[in-house]
Order: sequence, then C-alpha cells, then structure tokens
Amino acid sequence: MIGRGGASTVHAATDLLLGRPVAIKIFTARAESPDALRLQEAEARLLGRLNHYALTTLLDAGIEASDPDRPRIFLVMERVPGLDLRERLRLGPLLASQVAALGSEIAEALHYVHEQGYLHRDLKPANILLLEDRPDRRIRAKLADFGISTIIGAHDGRNTTGTAAYIAPEIAEGRDAEPASDVYSLGLVLLEAATGRVAFPGSVAESLQTRLERDPVVPADLPAALADEFRRMLAREPGARPPLPQIAIDLQNAFLAELVRARTLDPTVLSHDEAQRVSAVRRYDVVDGAAADETFDRVAALAARLLRAPMAQVSVLDAERNHVRGAAGLPKSYAVERTDAFCAAPVAAGEPVAIEDVRSDARVAGNTLLARQPSIRSYAGAPLVTSEGFSIGAISVFDTRPRAFAQQELADLADLAALVMRGLELRLAAGASAPTRHHRFP
Repeated sequence: MIGRGGASTVHAATDLLLGRPVAIKIFTARAESPDALRLQEAEARLLGRLNHYALTTLLDAGIEASDPDRPRIFLVMERVPGLDLRERLRLGPLLASQVAALGSEIAEALHYVHEQGYLHRDLKPANILLLEDRPDRRIRAKLADFGISTIIGAHDGRNTTGTAAYIAPEIAEGRDAEPASDVYSLGLVLLEAATGRVAFPGSVAESLQTRLERDPVVPADLPAALADEFRRMLAREPGARPPLPQIAIDLQNAFLAELVRARTLDPTVLSHDEAQRVSAVRRYDVVDGAAADETFDRVAALAARLLRAPMAQVSVLDAERNHVRGAAGLPKSYAVERTDAFCAAPVAAGEPVAIEDVRSDARVAGNTLLARQPSIRSYAGAPLVTSEGFSIGAISVFDTRPRAFAQQELADLADLAALVMRGLELRLAAGASAPTRHHRFP
C-alpha cells in the first residue's frame, strides 16, 4: 500500500503484460447501490478522457465482482516515482523557483480539466505527485485524485466536500463550487509550498471559519512576483481571482525571474514571449526523457544523410537546458546548459541558421561545448515551430570542417523540422503519450 484516502487505497503493483510499474487504486467501500457504483465509475470515465503531461494517466480500469451484489471499481494508473508534495513539505518549504515552476504546470493541468467540463474540488499537497525534486533542476509534478470531481455547474449537494484546510471561502459558506474555487485551493497549496506552513490550520470548523474572517497571510519576504500572484489567487471573492491560463504564464515568468536572480539564466537570451514558449515546451512533453522515441533518431539520421554531415540531433530547449531527444553520430539522450546549446541560435531567430566556422563566429563564442567536442567546426539548424509560432527546439547538423551550407540544405532541414512538429501535434491531439487499454465498463 502506498496511499490511503477516505474512499480508496492505492497499491504499488507491476503490469506483467507490459512489464512496467503501475499504481492500483481500489475503492475501499463496495458500491452498495447503483448510484454509488455510478459515482465510482464516473472517476474512471473522467480519468480515461484526460490526457495532459501534468496529470496522472489512467492505463486500465475494471470492476472486481467476487461479490456480485457489491462490486468494487479499480483503476490502474501510471505509478509516479518519488514523494507527494505533502510528504516533501515535511522536509521544509520549496525554493521560490520550484514553487513557481510547479504552480505553472499544475495551473495548466487544472485549466485543461476545466476545459473538459470538470472541477477538481480537492486540491491539496497530497494530490500533487513529484517526479523531479532537485534544487538544480526544474521541479516536475502531476495532479492526481479526481475522486470528488464534478461537472462544472452541477448542483450535487456536496458543496463542502473536500479537505477543510484548502476549501475556498464560497464553499465554506455553502455556495456551489466553480472554477475559481479550484484557483483558491491551488493558491493555498502553493503558499504552503513556499512557506512550509498551512495557512488555515486547526479543526475543520476552525479552519473553515478563519478563512471567512481573514485572508491568508502572505509573508513579505517572498519574491514580489510570487507574493502578488498568491494574493490575486486568494482573493475572497471568486470573480477577483485571475483565470488559470494567466496564472500559468505569471508563474512561468516568476520562475524565469528567479533563475535570472540566481544567475543561472542569462536574461539576454530570453525571447519576449519566453514564458509562453517554455509553456509550449512543457505541453509537448518532450523533456527529461518523457517522450523518448526512436523516431527522433531516425529523423536525425535522415538530416545527416541529406546534408552529408557526420553528426545530427533533434533537441528541445527549455528555460535552462537543451535536451537532446534523438541523434546520429552523437549521444542519443543528454542535456547541456542553455548557454552551450547551438540550437539556441535558430530557436531565437525562428528560422534556419548556419555557422560556417564555429571558431570564429560571435554567436557561439565562449561555448564550452567546443572544448568537449573540438572536432565540431560548422553548424546548421532549423527550429521546431509550433502551430502557435513558438520555437521549442531544433534539428541540427554538425560537420568536422568549415562549411557554407546551401539554401536548399537549410530548406531541407526546415522541412524535416516541420515533419517533426506535425508528428508532435498529432500525438498531442491523439493523446498517444502512453498505451491505454479499453475500459471494461458497459
């Protein structure tokens, strides 16, 4: 057992067919009526329709019917390694940059859930699972547990359902939940992540009453951008809270500002729409091995053949690092600092870039990669441009001699980049990031 809630337990398990670790959620209370069974089925159906990089993925579902009169629903989900946010906060608060990065991604996931017509209604640290938690890396997380989610606008008589410490004031007053209610709950979660303290502790009655009497305390020593966003998210009236897409961008900007403040990111390399660009990178789920695919290796090999170059790669540039996702003549999966990324040039330009001699071109002056790869003498790359116009990475080729690349060769690279992006767009639209079995429900 790796988790327990009011209505279910979660167990670590292994999928013997596909040889992968999974988590199995079993509803502890058997469905004693058709209505109870429908409520449990509703979570499975909801999860089955959702596909987002910051949500846990449903892999399978079914009904355990050893007692035909009292069947139980079970869900088979991806198993997320690491701690949940509640466990992590026992070790102390997160860095401001980690809070901003985590908040941006969960805000995007929550907005996606709302777009599908559902509220989450139980935002709390225990329902945020951490995949990556290192001070030198962007934190990665997934939102889980939709057990009490409801259709937006539905009146189900469960207004105060949720975890008391994170319920929005309007719900504490008995009003219906709305999308802004999830915003308030997320604000409390992020404030706790930044401070290490629950904003409204105490018994259920004390916690609910306190938020009707005062706003949560946002410490003055938090970075200004983060503190201001918390205050907006935690406005008493739902209509005063910002929409989730704006929250995601604001927090992404706060994350970038923290990197600049810590001198881990050169502000001169950032585009005017850097927050939206980095959000697009995360949305396509092609960072940190999340989307390893031999297709990228094949495209890199094709680029090397077309341009008669000994080395080629497909890479994705996030705020801090260039992540190689496929290569020919180079390591197939690694990451380098953004300042050492040749692909930063075509990403910044938004069009193909050629460097005839890397030893004499100011665009790569001081690049420490050249010391590790002294054989590289020339470079050409074409950006991976999304349908919204954001450059998220590049297809690049390297040669061991100074070389002027022809316009047709750069056009060939651009065509390959367009094909890669077309594939990523189709995968995103189809939700094919993980194999999923059919649900065994009528």
